[in-house]
Amino acid sequence: MSQKKIGLFTSTSLVMGNMIASGLFMLPASLGVFGGISLVGWLISGAGAMCLAMVFGWLSRQFPAATGGPYAYTREGLGPFAAFLVAWGYWISCWSTNAAITVAFVSYLSAFIPELNHNPLLAVLTGFSAIWLLTWVNARGIRKAGAVQVITTILKIVPLLIVTVAGLIYFNTDHFVPFNVSNQSDWSAVAQATTLTLFAFLGLESATIPSAHVRDPERTIPRATLIGTALTTILYTISTVAVMGLIPPDSLHSSAAPFADAAAKVFGEQGKYLVAAGAVISTFGALNGWILIQAQMPYAAARDHLFPAFFARVNRREVPVPGLIFSGLLVSVMMGMNFSRSLADTYTFIILLSTLNTLFAFLMSVTSFLIKQNALADGKSIGKIIIAIVAFVYSMWAVIGSGMETVYWGFILLMAGLPFYVWMRKIH
Repeated sequence: MSQKKIGLFTSTSLVMGNMIASGLFMLPASLGVFGGISLVGWLISGAGAMCLAMVFGWLSRQFPAATGGPYAYTREGLGPFAAFLVAWGYWISCWSTNAAITVAFVSYLSAFIPELNHNPLLAVLTGFSAIWLLTWVNARGIRKAGAVQVITTILKIVPLLIVTVAGLIYFNTDHFVPFNVSNQSDWSAVAQATTLTLFAFLGLESATIPSAHVRDPERTIPRATLIGTALTTILYTISTVAVMGLIPPDSLHSSAAPFADAAAKVFGEQGKYLVAAGAVISTFGALNGWILIQAQMPYAAARDHLFPAFFARVNRREVPVPGLIFSGLLVSVMMGMNFSRSLADTYTFIILLSTLNTLFAFLMSVTSFLIKQNALADGKSIGKIIIAIVAFVYSMWAVIGSGMETVYWGFILLMAGLPFYVWMRKIH
């Protein structure tokens, strides 16, 4: 049985690979309007993410065999109804995110195949090919999917490190003077920068979800979650510093591809292809990791009779293939929507809702952790309580940063699952 499971290195790659997707390659441009003070936002986001990582680590030690991560933890602390809402929202979040990642993958690949920019049919077929190739890889077992995750995580980090090292060598301190180049107060600039950056940490919970397939989960999952989150935070911060050190704030804010522009300053026009290759690998690897995750959540819920039974069916490699295929179909439909002008705005909005549902899973997991603690009574783990409260506040800040309209429709989306929950409860 153990030979079918993944260890620390692969679990850490799952965390880092799912966190580092297409967003990192554009964030320096979004942060350029604030200047160097945006780095404070990275540090605050990183600290909040580490608090969340610690909470998930403690939960995984407390419930080491709980497949489904946030779903399983919520069920333990808040019962089946809250757990269903987490599974429902998180599952929708997974396949919506995968559709977005696929679109980004095709977009970055167009640097090498320009026809993808002009031929929507070719673009859609390319996206379909990526989705179903990785669905097939995942169906062959978690070890195969894990191997792809390790390779793509290493390959995606290499171009980022090259640009980062080059940026630190050719660093221009003048680009950080003044430290706050916006017309806002320091507090306002930091708050907005934090809101922009905290979404880059979604995925830190990834190692907790396939826990039944992790070797020695009680030790491996907490370590993978903490190591993966810490390393990603360091990479995010240093790479942003490097890009800002190469490109002045006014140019950075207007850049359509900040990492590519930074590479071009050091390596010439050929440097853009280095970054484009890194972005292609990055999105492909993230798609692989999230496809692995998207079948595990309904699998866990189906075993508890909260999702249809076919989601719990597995092949001889213990992979929930029906869930993989059904989710893959939904990803394909969502991805295809992006190439219809009439549906593109709807697609973008659904992605915002998927992010909100991930944050909802964070909030429920932290709440469950607090419920399961006896620290308030015996005073032995008051430090854990404080860290959990910080993680809760951090997640709430992210929800607030999503905007009122997103929160409103996110609530509607969660409530839309209620008839489904009633139906499942009636038949079991």
